[in-house]
Amino acid sequence: MELGLEAALARKKQDHPGRPRKLDGRAEARLIALACSAPPQGRKEWTLRLLADKLIELEVVDTVSDETVRRVLKKTRSSRG
Repeated sequence: MELGLEAALARKKQDHPGRPRKLDGRAEARLIALACSAPPQGRKEWTLRLLADKLIELEVVDTVSDETVRRVLKKTRSSRG
């Protein structure tokens, strides 16, 4: 079925829109700064879980998973230490 040029150029409305980002630009910046900082006392380096827990402790977000932390760090090509 041909819908024409306008249909080809316009975005289709999603049946199930994606959920909002857990970490906005400001929260991502805090995460990167945290990941580049010294790890907690008694730790050699930051883990994804430690970073997620620290973001919650600092009240940057209410909840965040270590997988979200991993994706953000991968997207920004940031190391964890």
